[in-house]
Amino acid sequence: MGILSGNPKDEPLHYGEVFGVWTFLTAAKGMIAGQQTHLNHAGDEDLKKLLEEAIQASQQEVKQIETLLKDNGVGLPPTPAERPKASLEDIPAGARFPDPEIAAALSAEIAAGLVSCSKMIGQATREDLAMMFGQFHTQKAALGAKALRLNKEKGWLVLPPLHHSKVE
Repeated sequence: MGILSGNPKDEPLHYGEVFGVWTFLTAAKGMIAGQQTHLNHAGDEDLKKLLEEAIQASQQEVKQIETLLKDNGVGLPPTPAERPKASLEDIPAGARFPDPEIAAALSAEIAAGLVSCSKMIGQATREDLAMMFGQFHTQKAALGAKALRLNKEKGWLVLPPLHHSKVE
């Protein structure tokens, strides 16, 4: 029996896994804080629901990853303070994030999360770790589809120029 046989939870994390998971956790915590801020600025109810769903999903990921790191004796990155709830009317018009910008930022964060999950799946030698990030990836892909649909329905999606001509 080799070192990588048996129960994956009994296997040590390698340095790449530790760094990747720790970095993912740091980014997830930052994204939660940013999304909480965006939630205060959002006016569209559908966008608010999507932001709340994204926050809840990220908070679940954070819990799972913190447990994994603690179980493996790895120190945790700092957690930003919870953002207080604010009324949109209390934010001056010139200081507000507009809904289309919030939706675009959320879409970019989801895309970055998909890439991070794929990277962790590819570098993991522990099957449980690869499966955890596979689950995160699937959830982010579903959230990304909802964000795309919302951006299309609201007219917020900015398309690059379409290429119609064919080279002969």
